[in-house]
Amino acid sequence: MRLSYLFSGQGKQFPEMGQDLYQQEVIYRQTIEEASAALNMDLSKSEVMDDPNNVQVAIVAMSTGIFRILEKEFGSPVGAAGLSLGEYSAIIAARGVQFADTLKLVRDRSRYMDKAGKDHPGKMAAVLKANADLVREACRVRAQAGDIYPANFNTDSQIVIGGTQAGLDAATTYLHEHGIKRVVPLKMTVASHTPFMQEASDLLADRIQTVDFHEFKFPVISNTTMTQFDVANMKQTLVDQLVNPTHFIDCLKALVNLGSDTMIEIGPGDTLMKFAKSLSTVDTLHIDSVKTLNDVRSNVKLVK
Repeated sequence: MRLSYLFSGQGKQFPEMGQDLYQQEVIYRQTIEEASAALNMDLSKSEVMDDPNNVQVAIVAMSTGIFRILEKEFGSPVGAAGLSLGEYSAIIAARGVQFADTLKLVRDRSRYMDKAGKDHPGKMAAVLKANADLVREACRVRAQAGDIYPANFNTDSQIVIGGTQAGLDAATTYLHEHGIKRVVPLKMTVASHTPFMQEASDLLADRIQTVDFHEFKFPVISNTTMTQFDVANMKQTLVDQLVNPTHFIDCLKALVNLGSDTMIEIGPGDTLMKFAKSLSTVDTLHIDSVKTLNDVRSNVKLVK
């Protein structure tokens, strides 16, 4: 097996997240304690970990703890990618940035996104079984009704769009008229990865200047550029990420090109693992509990 890691974004967090890992895995517990000291909050407590205001730092801390276990047992992967927030976990894993510095940056990023979402509320929907060209055309043609943009290219046939309710309704009608049967509204009050996040992007652009990035231990593929992160443009790429669509399917294909035949999602849920299954050429696993960690331990055989 040639492993690559997929780091979860927001959306699949769950109550008591990571508590079993904290109790049973020493490396995980040490990581959560390190994160707690950096943020001056006790992430060992479920009520702190589960607080919606802490969700971004909680996911990054959880993902880092799981990665450190895997690194000790299996070594470095051939590469990694993360969806949106998950990119920060991937960059930490690749030693591109210090853990404590990133947790503080992510905490501020969360606040910036929350403010932008309140100042510029939006709606999102998943378009199923449609190609990218048709979705882009729907957004372009119907933008006259209200702002609407492609936001997430998750797989070749699942694309999320976001913008105003009027723009979303108009684009949905266009897609239905062109043979797309399913456009599923998402429970979102913000339009992430669209120009609706410009306020957050501007704030992050100032804040990220205080963070030092370093050469990576292994490649991490950017959602925004669809190529490996480069230290020279790291800061701008992460700033741009907030207002540009994610291209996760291209990240998955890039990992295959690096030689990965097995992809493990790290962090809450199995959404990215399901995206990876669309490739049909890779094996997929995920870890967000002691049980799923032990499943991986039982299934992974590395090619030296």
